[in-house]
Amino acid sequence: MVRAKPKGTGKSDVGAQSTPATLAARRAGIAFSLHTYVPPSGGGSLSEDVATAIGMPAEQVFKTLVVTVDEQLTVGVLPVGSSLNLKALASTVGGKRGTLANQAAAERATGYVRGGISPLGQRRQLPIVVDGSALRHASICVSAGRRGLQLELSPVDLIRVAGARTGSIAAQV
Repeated sequence: MVRAKPKGTGKSDVGAQSTPATLAARRAGIAFSLHTYVPPSGGGSLSEDVATAIGMPAEQVFKTLVVTVDEQLTVGVLPVGSSLNLKALASTVGGKRGTLANQAAAERATGYVRGGISPLGQRRQLPIVVDGSALRHASICVSAGRRGLQLELSPVDLIRVAGARTGSIAAQV
């Protein structure tokens, strides 16, 4: 079970809440807020439980998955209640085939640990595709760069700051 903690704001949480993702958002001058929660023990990812814990609909909470597309790491950002359409992601970035990336390679490239990978502030700038459904919402949440911390921001700001493109990459489960 994931439990929520009080949420903070992007301006008053400088110390313990700073991650490369929050620093990237601050440098870009975009509005955001932070939501904290107690992550599940064992490092598992219960994405829909995270949505409940932070009090947001699952369609507004997005997960970040690292994929290998034709031997290049690529990032897909999609709603937690959906699964990634690997073929659609590969096609969106001009590739033919995608597979989920090796955990160690994903962590090394992004600088984040599994369950806390953010599309912002990655160690190495990877191609990023955000599912187009994000644009239906005034704000969405993505990982803020560590387990237990979510960043709420405008999807337009996310796409701009991350240098992402959009595509239909989510499939309903």
